[in-house]
Amino acid sequence: MSRHIPPISKYMTPAPHTIGRDQSLTSAHHMMREHRIRHLPVLSGGRVVGLLSERDLALIETLHSVDPDLTIAEEAMTQAPYTVTPDTPLDEVVATMAGQRYGSALVMEHERIVGVFTTTDALEALVELLRPHPGRA
Repeated sequence: MSRHIPPISKYMTPAPHTIGRDQSLTSAHHMMREHRIRHLPVLSGGRVVGLLSERDLALIETLHSVDPDLTIAEEAMTQAPYTVTPDTPLDEVVATMAGQRYGSALVMEHERIVGVFTTTDALEALVELLRPHPGRA
């Protein structure tokens, strides 16, 4: 019996918050706290150029020469984030994230960001898939 694997679009967070590449790390911290998120796609001219995570912020801010008010997102971001399309199967995304130890995947369509899929989203998908559904054996 084959099991249907849903696409990542079913579990992603749509229309994620983003930050401009020239915005300060202080601005990034504020956005993350305000929206209770840990990942910000970094944009330049409406196009994704990187990903800034809480982990990236913590790492760069350990350097003594870094002033979060003067350091911009572009200086702390991951330049080649993991990207997928909305129809990429959930199992493929989760396997890649686990194997590469990625904290998120950016969901892209026609070179535009349409969602973000995080480890929290993966856990919510796992709960949904493991819980018994009414009427199923």
